[in-house]
Amino acid sequence: MPESSPAPDLNSRVGARLRELRLERGLTQSDFARRLAISPAYLSLIEKGRRTVQLPLLWKALELLDEEPEPFMRRLGDEPVEHSLAQLLDEPLLRSLDLDRDALSALSAEPQAASTIAALFNLYKNARGQLDTLLQHLSREEAGRKARAGAPEELGDATLRFDYSPLDEVADFVQSRQNYFAVLEDAALSVRVDNGLGSRVTSVELERALAALGVRIEPLAVARTGSVIRRYDPAAGVLGLADTLSEGRRKFDLAHIVGLRLLEERGLLSDILGQYRGRHVEAPRLIKVHLANYFAGALLMPYESFFRDAQTSRYDVERLSRVYEMSYEAAAHRLTNLSDPKRRGVPMHFLRVDVAGNISKRYAATGLVVPSALGSCPKWVVHTTFLTPSQITKQFSVMPDSTAFFCFARISSHPVRGSLVKGTVYSIGLGTRAEDAHHLAYAEDQPAWDKDRAERIGVPVGVTCRFCERTDCNQRAAPSYKFAFNPDEYVKKDNFFSPLLESEGRRGRH
Repeated sequence: MPESSPAPDLNSRVGARLRELRLERGLTQSDFARRLAISPAYLSLIEKGRRTVQLPLLWKALELLDEEPEPFMRRLGDEPVEHSLAQLLDEPLLRSLDLDRDALSALSAEPQAASTIAALFNLYKNARGQLDTLLQHLSREEAGRKARAGAPEELGDATLRFDYSPLDEVADFVQSRQNYFAVLEDAALSVRVDNGLGSRVTSVELERALAALGVRIEPLAVARTGSVIRRYDPAAGVLGLADTLSEGRRKFDLAHIVGLRLLEERGLLSDILGQYRGRHVEAPRLIKVHLANYFAGALLMPYESFFRDAQTSRYDVERLSRVYEMSYEAAAHRLTNLSDPKRRGVPMHFLRVDVAGNISKRYAATGLVVPSALGSCPKWVVHTTFLTPSQITKQFSVMPDSTAFFCFARISSHPVRGSLVKGTVYSIGLGTRAEDAHHLAYAEDQPAWDKDRAERIGVPVGVTCRFCERTDCNQRAAPSYKFAFNPDEYVKKDNFFSPLLESEGRRGRH
């Protein structure tokens, strides 16, 4: 006679909770099944709620997962909902479809279906957000036209945010924290003290620090793994690193893993995120990656000495990269972290741009508006430096609202087998407000900034062609949404996309 089994819904709760704990511990299904001495297929059925977990097997699973039985059983009173689906509960669309927590909970036993639904829903949210922003922009423009007929009113920032990606969300998260995380600076200092690290850290010292944390380093052959240069297995405590990495890159990757370990083991991630709930489900993981990178920079270029050296060298990035034996890009990026209220550096913006004009990294403490999509202004120095790749390019940039910046950029290239096309080429741009330019070594050969001479000293730039207010830019790549696009077959400006004003187009016409 078959033994009685719990109700199917309890099977689902037990299985889903076991799966949740397994994933939190970083265990694969096959590895966990091997430790339980059952087949992966049987474990899959258990996690999907299709098999009853016998008590001896359950106790063994909880022991392997380091979970006490009492809190485990108590949690079963809550319907488990896969995390990415749980974030959808408050969405108006789900309410209109009459989907509740019970319906979503049933999908938790089908991880592929859950992830597919979450991904599709986030695509829908992204498209909806773009439409909402466009409609808001159009309504502001309409309100502005009406206001101009009477009393004018402030319209605010009408910049569109097309294609707002998870990476854009991370950039905005970092921006909101001024790219400074005191808890990570303190953690990095603690690691330096505990391991007796000097001003110039070596990869050997970092390997010893990781060994103390229970992480073993193994070579990772690039030929076997394709383009993977780092693979970390937290459950096994094994870090694979490609043997082709330079000392600088190897140090940074080792320090990154130290940061990951501390974020996970000391609860630093939850301390930083708090109640933050990302608009994209991928955002928390990407923020974790950014914070581990931040920690690596803080460990290899400690705030106190880096700040002092930056001040002494007048923000000479080349010199800083030599002193700390780091890449130009890493030293430049570290300059944007100097926002400690007690030891605040010159506010800087940072851009990394490829030859096609794609911005892959951005941060602005200077008030510079960096577009998240649609392309940036081709007159920015970070783009024009590709014309003189062997030189550091500098310029005063003046925006349409007369805000001015001092910017400089240089090319960073890493050929592969003697080919730049097969490798990478980036322009690394830094800048500060024009009135702060005298703090930088790069401005020594530039004229002193003077607002009254801005037209002669500065280069007129914008943010992006689609929202630029300039009416006579000879480098326009598209019409501006801020003007009506009314081409006139009888009138030509030096750029086809420059807006044709009424006084320019109709003068002398019958």
